Amino acid sequence: MPLSESETLELKKSTSELKEAIISIAAMLNKHGQGEVIFGIEDNGKVVGQGIGKTTTKDISKSIQDHIEPEIFPSIAEEQIEGKTCIRVMATGSDMPYFAYGRAHTRVGDKNPVLSGRKLQELILHKNKDALRWDNKPCLGAKPEDIDPEKLRAFLKKAGLEYSSTNIALHNLGLMLSTSGAPTNAAVLLFGREPQKFIRNAQLRCAVFANPATILDMKDFEGDLFTLIEEAQAYALKNIHIGMRVEGLYRVDVPEIDPEALREAIINAFCHRDYHNPDSVRVAVFPDRVEIQSPGRLYGGMTMDKIKRGNVSERRNELVAAMLVRIHYIEGWGRGIPLILRKEPTVSFDEVGRKFITVFKRKGAEFEKGIKKTVSSYGESVDMARLRATQQLSRELYRNYPETTQKIIQEIITTPGITIKELSKKTGLTDVGVKYSLKRLKDDGLLKRVGPDKGGRWEVKG
Repeated sequence: MPLSESETLELKKSTSELKEAIISIAAMLNKHGQGEVIFGIEDNGKVVGQGIGKTTTKDISKSIQDHIEPEIFPSIAEEQIEGKTCIRVMATGSDMPYFAYGRAHTRVGDKNPVLSGRKLQELILHKNKDALRWDNKPCLGAKPEDIDPEKLRAFLKKAGLEYSSTNIALHNLGLMLSTSGAPTNAAVLLFGREPQKFIRNAQLRCAVFANPATILDMKDFEGDLFTLIEEAQAYALKNIHIGMRVEGLYRVDVPEIDPEALREAIINAFCHRDYHNPDSVRVAVFPDRVEIQSPGRLYGGMTMDKIKRGNVSERRNELVAAMLVRIHYIEGWGRGIPLILRKEPTVSFDEVGRKFITVFKRKGAEFEKGIKKTVSSYGESVDMARLRATQQLSRELYRNYPETTQKIIQEIITTPGITIKELSKKTGLTDVGVKYSLKRLKDDGLLKRVGPDKGGRWEVKG
């Protein structure tokens, strides 16, 4: 079976194509950390053989050493293929990026495109990621006494571990440098008494906007990572609409954004943010959306396509992430984004400047749009249009009730002053059946009677 070119194999008819071969070697090393070139085979797989003189292999070796940086030391050997002499060059290397003739290339199929500036930067960052990491470095000025033992004890209990002392616990978790006994940045961020005393950008900024230029409310929060996560979620849920539904005998709140998806995005924002960046994590609530803004773009060559496929992640803060995995705040296999998409399919992700932004659409905003459209199209009053929108929303909120009870709700929304007799005719229930349904809705806190029995009206809560 003839050989064919791939992302780790290049075929060359002869050493007359040595320059192209050297570029291919550097490209393969940048992409896969290994690669090989065979001289004496055409690119269609036909073996033609390579003429070999006294200095052929030395010349190949010298040219590779002269034109690839950093320097590599490939294996070069003669080889018989289909009875003809060829030369096989095999190279490995992990000191990326490799430059050939002053330029960095990557391997795509059997081609060697020049690396873009961003891809080149990612290669350099990947090469130096351990040296550039923030979370495993000593927290400047911090001592073991700056760690709150109660916070550490609570964490260990959740993780199913025993607490003996702060120093031993931090050491066992890999959160203390054995050489100096100093707590790491991750330790202070997670368990510090006053994390912001040492890590000033470990903060949360939240705001509610009437429009991009008008702020209705703004609050800043400080504390350890777990506190900031809880505050961010609480603020977002407090400032969006909450509906309800009934499961069994219990009323269940139904926020217009799924809480689990919202929480996952918030945790990701704190866990994977760039702590070298002086900015804070931000929660911005707009009339039509909620944005979770995290300092730092995607890390380590990750793309949204890769993340959406799931089971893959590149962690900027490996130590912080490992601690959150221990107590099941996050999954260990990069399933956070797929979970968010499953819970909130309309969510979007974007990289703007130096930020990664998760955007949740607010479902309530669609109803407001519907109201305006109804008013402009049919000349209805705003109140009637709002009733129509609420009627649509209630189908979701009351879906676990019997159809007759749902019908009662719809009729009340449309005609708040409707009588029991009229509800009986509309639903087909007896008067006793209507009264029973109304009582159940009132007991569940979903319906309220305003005014006297005669002349009053019903008010649907939601």
